[in-house]
Amino acid sequence: MMAASLLRRDKKATAAHFKADLNRTDNSSGVRQLQELLDEVLNPEKPATDTEALDWCKCLIAGGEGFEEFCKTVRSYDNATLCGLVWTANFVAYRCRTCGISPCMSLCAECFNNGDHTGHDFNMFRSQAGGACDCGDSNVMRESGFCRRHRLRTGENIPLIPRDLLLMSELVLPRFILSTIQYLRDGYVEPDTSTERDLHKVLQQLDPQISFLEELTKMGGAMRTVLTKILTNLQTFKELSMGQEENAYAKNNYDKYLSALKNSGLVSVEEKAQGATGEAAVGAEGGAGAMFCLMLIYLYSQEDQDGGQSVGQRKRVKLSSSTKGPRIIESLKHKCFLEELLFWTIKYEFPQKMVTFLLNMLPDQDYKINFTKTFVQHYAFIMKTLMKSHESDTMSNRIVHISVQLFSNKELARHMAEECHLLDIMVSVLLYMMESCLIKSELQDEENNRHVVVNCSEALLKNNTYWPLVSDFINILSHQSVAKKFLEDHSLLMLWMSFVSFFQGMNLNKRELNEHVEFESQTYYAAFAAELEACAQPMWGLLAHCKFKETQEYTKTLVRYCLETLQIWFDAITFIDEPAPNQVTFHLPLHRYYALFLSKAIKCQGLDLDSLLPDPEMLMKIMVHPLQIQACLSEIHSNMWVRNGLQIKGQAMTYVQSHFCNSMIDPDIFLLQVCASRLDPDYFISSVFERFKVVDMLTMASQHQNAVLDSEQERPMLEGALTFLVILTSLRIHLGMTDDEILRSEMVSQLCMNDRTHSALLDLIPEYPNPKSGIGPGSCSFEEMLSAVADFKAPVFEPGGSMQQGMYTPKAEVWEKEFDPIMVILRTVYRRDVQSAMDRYSAFLKQSGIHTGNPWPPYKERTPLHPCYKGLIRLLHCKTLHIVIFTLLYKIWMDHQNMSEHVLCMVLYLIELGLDNQEPCIEEHCHDSWFPGIDLLSNLHHVINFVRVRVPETAPEVKREAPPSTSTEASSYGQNLREAQMFSLVAERRRKFQEIINRSNTEAAQVIRPKGSSTRWVPPGSPPQMVTEILEIRESMLSLLIKLHQKLTSKQNSLSASWLEDMDTSRHGHGDGITAIERILTKAATRSCQIKRSIQDICGKVCPPVPPKKNSPTDKKAMDKEERRQRARERQQKLLAEFASRQKSFMETAMDVESPEAEAAMDLGAAEVMESEVLYECVICGQSGPSTDDRPIGLVVLLQASSVLGHRCKNKEAKNLPTTDDEHIYPTDTCGVAHDIRLTLMQRFFKDSSCLQSVSIGWDGGVYVQTCGHTLHIDCHKSYMESLRNDQVLQGFSVDKGEFTCPLCRQFANSVLPCRPGRGTEVGGWHTATNKKTSLLVKEVEDLQDQLGLFTTESNLSKEMELVIKDIKNTTQKKYMDYGKNPGSPDNDFLFMYSVARTNLELELVHRGGNLCSGGASAAAKRSCLNQLFHVLAMHMRLYSIDSAYNPWTKLTQIIQKMNTHIYYFDDERPEVPMLFRDVPSLLIIFVLTMPQPLRKEHFTCVVRMLYNLQFVQALSTLSTKFSPEERQAWSTSGALKKNAANADQSSEALLCHVISELSKDRSVFMESTEESSMLSSSVWSPQSIEFNLQQFCLPFLRLSCLLQHHLYGDNLTGCSEEEEFSCLAACVGLLPSAPQPSNTVHSASCLEWAVGACDLVSQWCAEVTGLSQLQTEESLWAAPRLLQLPDNYNIIFQYYHRKACTACKKVPKDPALCLVCGAFVCLKGLCCKQQGICECVLHSQHCGAATGIFLLINASVIIIIRGHRFCLWGSVYLDAHGEEDRDLRRGKPLFLCEERYRVLELQWVSHTFDHINKRWGPHYNGL
Repeated sequence: MMAASLLRRDKKATAAHFKADLNRTDNSSGVRQLQELLDEVLNPEKPATDTEALDWCKCLIAGGEGFEEFCKTVRSYDNATLCGLVWTANFVAYRCRTCGISPCMSLCAECFNNGDHTGHDFNMFRSQAGGACDCGDSNVMRESGFCRRHRLRTGENIPLIPRDLLLMSELVLPRFILSTIQYLRDGYVEPDTSTERDLHKVLQQLDPQISFLEELTKMGGAMRTVLTKILTNLQTFKELSMGQEENAYAKNNYDKYLSALKNSGLVSVEEKAQGATGEAAVGAEGGAGAMFCLMLIYLYSQEDQDGGQSVGQRKRVKLSSSTKGPRIIESLKHKCFLEELLFWTIKYEFPQKMVTFLLNMLPDQDYKINFTKTFVQHYAFIMKTLMKSHESDTMSNRIVHISVQLFSNKELARHMAEECHLLDIMVSVLLYMMESCLIKSELQDEENNRHVVVNCSEALLKNNTYWPLVSDFINILSHQSVAKKFLEDHSLLMLWMSFVSFFQGMNLNKRELNEHVEFESQTYYAAFAAELEACAQPMWGLLAHCKFKETQEYTKTLVRYCLETLQIWFDAITFIDEPAPNQVTFHLPLHRYYALFLSKAIKCQGLDLDSLLPDPEMLMKIMVHPLQIQACLSEIHSNMWVRNGLQIKGQAMTYVQSHFCNSMIDPDIFLLQVCASRLDPDYFISSVFERFKVVDMLTMASQHQNAVLDSEQERPMLEGALTFLVILTSLRIHLGMTDDEILRSEMVSQLCMNDRTHSALLDLIPEYPNPKSGIGPGSCSFEEMLSAVADFKAPVFEPGGSMQQGMYTPKAEVWEKEFDPIMVILRTVYRRDVQSAMDRYSAFLKQSGIHTGNPWPPYKERTPLHPCYKGLIRLLHCKTLHIVIFTLLYKIWMDHQNMSEHVLCMVLYLIELGLDNQEPCIEEHCHDSWFPGIDLLSNLHHVINFVRVRVPETAPEVKREAPPSTSTEASSYGQNLREAQMFSLVAERRRKFQEIINRSNTEAAQVIRPKGSSTRWVPPGSPPQMVTEILEIRESMLSLLIKLHQKLTSKQNSLSASWLEDMDTSRHGHGDGITAIERILTKAATRSCQIKRSIQDICGKVCPPVPPKKNSPTDKKAMDKEERRQRARERQQKLLAEFASRQKSFMETAMDVESPEAEAAMDLGAAEVMESEVLYECVICGQSGPSTDDRPIGLVVLLQASSVLGHRCKNKEAKNLPTTDDEHIYPTDTCGVAHDIRLTLMQRFFKDSSCLQSVSIGWDGGVYVQTCGHTLHIDCHKSYMESLRNDQVLQGFSVDKGEFTCPLCRQFANSVLPCRPGRGTEVGGWHTATNKKTSLLVKEVEDLQDQLGLFTTESNLSKEMELVIKDIKNTTQKKYMDYGKNPGSPDNDFLFMYSVARTNLELELVHRGGNLCSGGASAAAKRSCLNQLFHVLAMHMRLYSIDSAYNPWTKLTQIIQKMNTHIYYFDDERPEVPMLFRDVPSLLIIFVLTMPQPLRKEHFTCVVRMLYNLQFVQALSTLSTKFSPEERQAWSTSGALKKNAANADQSSEALLCHVISELSKDRSVFMESTEESSMLSSSVWSPQSIEFNLQQFCLPFLRLSCLLQHHLYGDNLTGCSEEEEFSCLAACVGLLPSAPQPSNTVHSASCLEWAVGACDLVSQWCAEVTGLSQLQTEESLWAAPRLLQLPDNYNIIFQYYHRKACTACKKVPKDPALCLVCGAFVCLKGLCCKQQGICECVLHSQHCGAATGIFLLINASVIIIIRGHRFCLWGSVYLDAHGEEDRDLRRGKPLFLCEERYRVLELQWVSHTFDHINKRWGPHYNGL
């Protein structure tokens, strides 16, 4: 009852009353009442969406005051020293590697900006999974990096919190949390039940409650302490969780919870453990370990017990030994709210809000420890839920969001490992996870293989579901204490090894031999990712802690377990000694663990290699699989695996790729090096050649049969085998190089392949052993090393528009001394990179004059071997290798097939390596048939006389006659039979490992059987029989080298007997094969006198080689082949030369197409007459001819709307982009706005039709016409468009909109502008100069204006012209055309037409830099189409005649009778626009376009003169309004004196005085402006400043007239200095006699020439103005158009705009963008601001730039250009310190403005060349 009455009362009052009650000493009744009230309010049977309960809680907690104030009060007691701000995905945070202790450290922007990180290695990043700020946590980061707020130990000066403040919270919140948990229990439905399961809906309803909890956590430390108490209090949970006995609902609710627990398999251990064969449980479902044992027992129960215990038992034994008693997962009976909350968080698959709430609490230390324990307890359950989840991606991110916060903290991680068995849990859960997707391995012996591997096509691996677990594991292993615990725990290590063995041999590839695979599986991505993440990264984590002598034991243990597990694996796959053919797996993590721990032990821990190695038999096994991979790499590159599809190439590339190589190919090669150094070298070498399948090739015979390779595969495989041997014997990465040397060689090899950007280099250099940051003591940093080996090339901008990044290129001395082709070959993913490195190397040699020919890869001296690996040198000094070398030298000398330069190069490399690495005391004289010993030096000069070979019968070597009969020969012959054929040895290798060395020569001594075999019948088509032959050789390696030298130099005796003495050894480092041979011979000679003598002997008597049998068909073939090649080469040269000359002539024409009018006016003198018509060439059909009415020719043009002119301002400086709330951009001062205002004002006072002829439009949205200068027949163009329409290829343009690319130069275009048929006679008449009087010319002009345009008859030409006009109108939007009162009227059309001409003239002026000082036909003029455009416009405008009553010409040149001026006052019509308010350039264009074409030049000059008068008077009147009244008075007085002088008409002072007096008749003209002008003109006006002002005012008109004259008549523009511009232009348009004087001596008034009395005319003009003070004549001096000025540092833009709300939709846009023209802030792709289906960026581009928009994407730092219906990514104008773009801010390094790029962007905008320069355009479908 009580509660019910309370519910009806005012909440605040009730709360205050309770608070007072509870503060008494005896507060039991208060507590009871409160509980009753809460029972009512928080009744869980009410729906969760009822907000009443929440309001009550807020009021009660606040204890009567407002909730907001309460929050503030509590915050003031915040004693937290950690920031702990939690963020979700996509939040922008920072990471500073200099300050971080843990690699996962991150800071929020506020803490980062308030800390000092100058010069640190930091970056900004977008959070993938969410995170929390670590500022203030010294376990994760160094204190020096804390921000100002968290550096102070805040807790110390915060007052103690009053007890009563949080009293209510302590009583209310437990009930509130309980009610939330009850809702969660209620809402949960098991996934497998039939009822509909919508967890999201439940969560949505709970949203206000969880948000409220989140709000509480943000109140700071005080409130978090209260929450921690409630969440971790066992008593509270016990009392509340089950509910009171009598409450049926609560009981039912609790049962739901229990059943959920049961279904999760989290029941007490005792119940299930009996099932698990008495073993303790290790994970979920009765423990992963037990499950695992059961599964293994089940898996292996069918096996027979061969060889003692089976694998199953063995594994099972390990598992059971590892389980740690029944404590690993205690039965999860939850003991506090926190545990149950986490349980439901997991059950509901980690809803974001719950995660945020749980994380927000972490700054509280007690909570952190409790929560981490709870998390670890539930760990197995979490992972199990993850495996079942449908949205594993999201869930993974949320899990890691939590675990990263817990496990990055080294103290916490240590604590959990010690107290909660974290490591055991993790390893067990990993095992449990992986065994859900095991399959039988098919490696080696498919039938009897007992090994199981993970199946890479399972979702678990494909979707990386294991990622959170592995990432946690790697994270905790990064703490030394935890890693040590792991390495000390043997049972754990065994478990881990069995885990790793699941990946050993996964994703097996079987070579397809018959047909191509139908389906290319892409499982290899999953396999490589799994090995890298699940095996390699934990391994690197462990290796990091095995650096010192003290950790020797760990390494020994690990190596021992590796070997044991490898042995188990060999047994399981029933491996004996030979790998199965045509199979390869790239995944041998066990081998790699063994290799890398071995390497670490020798390098850092001073262990002895032999103590860690197994017996030779095991080493022979270990060597097989890594060797198989090397051979398969070669096979894949030799196209032997093509039928397996592209994916196999992908695997070969990934294996060597920079992120994988140090965990894959490097350890593999190191392991092979170890094996090679310890096994018998002959055995090893023969194994290599056998594995590479080239054994059959290594014969002295010229022909052989290869059972396993096609002949085109032999050469690449042989090259592969030799290259592998060179890498094996010369690579020192694990054999003695220091980390710095490794870093240096990695860097050099990457830079030699290509110039690299800094980020690419960082990415390409393997992470271990050179971490990119956080450098270990004493080692060199990445940056220092980079500056030591490379030069920086600053970013340049290429003329084609492609933007270069800042690049690093190797220094000259690096090319000279450090270029190492072997390292390059090892590190190239694409084979072309090796070629690229060699090309760059040879370019360097040519440039520096060291060597001009085609160089060979240089030989590089190696770091000395670590003593442990000295055995590796024996490879170079073993007989087998020497026999191979001898054979190959011989074959190359004899030109046998499939030999190549690369083979010779590698053979020489091996010889040289052998010479450089001498074995000290090898004197085994085993007198074998080939060589006396095994030392390379002594074997070099050993002569081999006879060799026995097996050859096909058809081979040229087969002798048809009987052996020689003379006894001496015969005896020597018999003795030489002992020269055995070497490669029988290799064939015998398999079972005769021990006998290889001391092989008996009996077989070889058997006498050859007589050749009966040749007569045997051989079925046709079968391979010929093999027979044994004896070859006479009589060569040594030395003699072969010398003969090869001759062969290469193609000189008979290239080496004289004394050449050794004359040798200059300094140039031996670089060069081709000749240099290499000389270098080897010199080295050998210096090491042994015997060799020196042999060389001199041989040089004395060498003769060219005699092939075995001349003119045998094969030789002839070879010769023909050579000749044919030579001829083909010559043919190719010829073709190329022809092509080049064609291309050259094309370039000349394409680049230099004269624009037709320039041709028409080829510098004709005035009197010369050009008789012929202008001829055009059609670029489609190639015919040239004139343009005719029937078959017109047109110019290829691009029409585009442009608002560039409208964006000009008076100020030359660009406006700044606002980056704070106080800065703004006001668009009112732009040219476009000024003209709009002017027209609107005029329309208020004057007649509309007259207004529309007094100004120009097109400042915004004017149509700009540009051409590439190429012409085509209009009918050809139509068929071209038709073919484009039918072309199915994706084009970057829309053919339906009339877009195309010029057929010749591929420039973008969208229309064709017809050329007027030109006749020569008129051209002559056009130019003739006359001396007619002004008055006569004025009359002629008037008559011409009265002539109506003669309408041409309807023709193809006129039709086309009308079509172009239509195109022009369609180019811009309606709003930019209709300025009149009645849209679409002829007046409006008329205005639009002449404004098109004005726009194009004005834009050309802008392109010329705003003035005509540069003169000349600028680049723009060469491609200008203004002449054609004028004719098309004129033709169209002739439809409108100007009513002679209103013709401005009469007002310009005649005094009109007064009576007329009063006419319109009787009419209600408005007056016409006064002459002084008319825009003079507009009038000029109107006159020219409406007079009959072509216009004679004298008439044009006359029009210009008359208009100049008007312009001048406008200048005077504008000037007069700027004077102060006193100045006006003074100037009238001084001018009045000159009025009566003879030249008053040409005196500016006299005219100024007249204008002032005329305008003063109406008071209002000067009234308005007095105040302003007196403020403006603080300076006194002198005659000079007046003259300057007048000239400046008239200049724009003169410039336009000059340009117009240049285009109409082809007059050249002369260049001049800026001071002379006025006089130059005046002379050019005929206002002055032609000799230009400097402008300061020329008076602007002297250019005047009046048709009637000046004063009368001026008076008449002034009279029209009376009473109109609002209007002023406009000064038309506009500065060049500029984009906004951007700040230097990108961060300033980013920080201000990326959280800024959009002005339209008030939300923070997902993709904010900025218009760089006007600074507008818009939502890119935002649906929120869409209007009529068009997104905001596109809308803005139409409004601001007439469909051209330049936007900076804030979150990506790139600029996109929108042009009409297309868009393109332009690039970025912000680069980092290394001159690189950072698109999408992936790297997050600080970016700075690149001025050059920004200028280029501005230039492309102003010159309208976006379409031509940027190539990658796509349609945007209005979606940007």
